[in-house]
Amino acid sequence: MKKIGLTGGIASGKSTVSAMLKELGVTVIDADKVYAGLSEKGNRVWQAVRSEFGEQYFLPDGQMDRKAMAALVFFDERARRKLNQLTHPIVKDEIESMLDQIEKNQCPDLVAVDVPLLFESGWDKWMDEVWLVYIPQRLQIERLMRRNDLTREEALLRIQSQMDIETKRELAHRVIDNSRSRNHTFAQVQSILKEVRQRRK
Repeated sequence: MKKIGLTGGIASGKSTVSAMLKELGVTVIDADKVYAGLSEKGNRVWQAVRSEFGEQYFLPDGQMDRKAMAALVFFDERARRKLNQLTHPIVKDEIESMLDQIEKNQCPDLVAVDVPLLFESGWDKWMDEVWLVYIPQRLQIERLMRRNDLTREEALLRIQSQMDIETKRELAHRVIDNSRSRNHTFAQVQSILKEVRQRRK
């Protein structure tokens, strides 16, 4: 079973490509969804964050205050590193367990693991191949401002909290250009998937 690491910059359209892969019959593990599940009250990420950061980042009902945590890590690099060091091993352990179950029960030819911070976390090392969803930073800024109703400065700050998209482009095995139409992106995904599957035969 080939493990594909799917990544991209913020607002690059990674979720769109992830949905396309599902449409084409590929099993996709969404690291953000895994993280969200582990952040539910009483779960492992929830326990680790509460212990390290304190109750001020939790709502009265006990759930994690995601907006407060996001505001903290976007503006405080030390806090962001601490959070990642704390939570990434927990999420990685969960994803590895999911991959084992998928291989055992479904035995697919490949699985895509959708991870926003794939390179930043070093998770590219345990993927067989990395696919990057790419758009130029100029478009990233425009799309993020529109999507999240941010100022240019706010959007740029969020983009700069991640590895530079051009650096990711150099590190990736395959690049999916998402700067044009959906059909253009879908054609690339189909072509790459066809090539990868033919190579495995």
